[in-house]
Amino acid sequence: MDRLNSVADLTRFRLALQRRRDPYLTEIAVCSDTGCQAWGAEEVASRFEAELGGEGTNRKVRVKRVGCMGLCERGPLVAIRPHGIFYQRVSAEDVPEVVSETITRYNILGRLLYADPESEKRFVYEPEIPFFAKQKRLLLSLNGLIDPLSIEEAIVHGGYAALEEVLASWEPARVVDAIERSGLRGRGGGGFSTGTKWRLTLLAEGPRKFVICNAAEGDPGAFMDRAVLQGNPHSVIEGVIIAAYAVGANEGYIYLRADYPLAIQRITTALDQAKEIGLLGENILGSGFDFDIRLFQGAGAFVCGEETAQIAAIEGRRGMPRPRPPYPVHSGLFGCPTLVNNVETFANVPHIIVMGPDVYSLIGTEKSRGTKILALTGKVNNGGLVEVPMGVTMRQVVFDIGRGIPRDRKCKAVQIGGPSGGCIPEKLLDLPINFDSLRAVGSMMGSGAMVVMDENTCMVEVARYFLSFTADESCGQCTPCRIGSKQMLQILTKITRGLGTLKDLERLERIGGLLQRTSLCALGQTCPNPVLSALTYFRDEFEAHIVRKRCPAGVCEALVLSPCQHT
Repeated sequence: MDRLNSVADLTRFRLALQRRRDPYLTEIAVCSDTGCQAWGAEEVASRFEAELGGEGTNRKVRVKRVGCMGLCERGPLVAIRPHGIFYQRVSAEDVPEVVSETITRYNILGRLLYADPESEKRFVYEPEIPFFAKQKRLLLSLNGLIDPLSIEEAIVHGGYAALEEVLASWEPARVVDAIERSGLRGRGGGGFSTGTKWRLTLLAEGPRKFVICNAAEGDPGAFMDRAVLQGNPHSVIEGVIIAAYAVGANEGYIYLRADYPLAIQRITTALDQAKEIGLLGENILGSGFDFDIRLFQGAGAFVCGEETAQIAAIEGRRGMPRPRPPYPVHSGLFGCPTLVNNVETFANVPHIIVMGPDVYSLIGTEKSRGTKILALTGKVNNGGLVEVPMGVTMRQVVFDIGRGIPRDRKCKAVQIGGPSGGCIPEKLLDLPINFDSLRAVGSMMGSGAMVVMDENTCMVEVARYFLSFTADESCGQCTPCRIGSKQMLQILTKITRGLGTLKDLERLERIGGLLQRTSLCALGQTCPNPVLSALTYFRDEFEAHIVRKRCPAGVCEALVLSPCQHT
């Protein structure tokens, strides 16, 4: 590809790509994200190519490997476009029949269609499936549509259009104004105003400025950031470039865990492509703006999701949080002003520029604008990746999108926010999903991981499980987190073995409150949340373990009444 030397070059390049597109081309989109790959998606894609002759380009048919489509519970997933036919749980053995019947004769294979778990109705077309129909896909709009390894496909579908507009006529301060007006809050968990953070970085003085994209997603069950990076990496890169232009930075990093090989492959390819055509490097699109991004592969410590620990790791030091202030916007990487946002935050930026901040701010609620991507997992029929407007209730997500609990069991609780999130009982599921509402009931937005639990889930064991993760991931720097988390874990373990006392519940509350007030970083401050919320809403289960020496859910081995309990 030739280098683009001006904004006009990018405009012409996009128009040329759009003119070359064949409107009559049939595309077989095979989800090739991590989940579907585990189901055998690569074998499915390869079989399609073999059936269609090599690269799958004859008969005006193209096989395309795309990012996460979202319905991970039903993989491998295949969408046939432009018709919109959606097949689920496709195996390599199904491919010849799909080609001979659906591609050639346009006959629908009923056994591969999605069937609603409640009504048993089968759906032919992707937009009609309740899982998709009840979402608002903004950041995920191109996931499942474009080839993540092709910058040309990203550009055809509007990629870098926001950067094009910004570099053509916007001053940095205008970009910051737009982000502030949009009401965007950081999607990394804390919910701090993105526009305020950008303005502080813009006004900060220093010899150099940096932008860091925090892709350290380490929560168990969280895969939102990975899905965006693996499905539409150029949307994140574009957001980072716009942020750098807005705050006056010339150097950027994407911090990504080394144990995410697919994300590393796709973001590396995307960075190379952006550099090749002049969207990264010196004098981007002839604007006089220089900016480049390096990929930093972290060792996988959960605490490195905290911005100061992440900065320490990039600098080559042990990834440990430091006291704030000074905040990274004033003294961050190598002591210079540094803007740190996460993947989802940066992916929102191009949409704000293209839609306009006033239109964007109409999505969501007054204090939580835009959409939120959730990883819906646990005891739910339709687990996967979900994007909804802020303000949608948890009940809508679990029952309208997730289609309820398998085997007609009852929902007991939802744990939202990753290992530091709270356990919210079924009676509170009509609570809107936004930063402030979740905090008010002892939980948090966190990463957006959402675990659904049924009546056979032991809330004592759930609290113990999540605390065991955070206690193990503590960096050990501050005494409250290092010692307190271990003490709480020991007490919970004792209770699950039938050895606890009622005094232990008071100790859990006392130690948990101490951690929240005195820990150095958010890991220690929030790790008691699953325990304290479980004590608040499910205290009777704790008391049953202690007083009656019985686990009502039949989970804790030392307290199970019989091997067949709840079967």
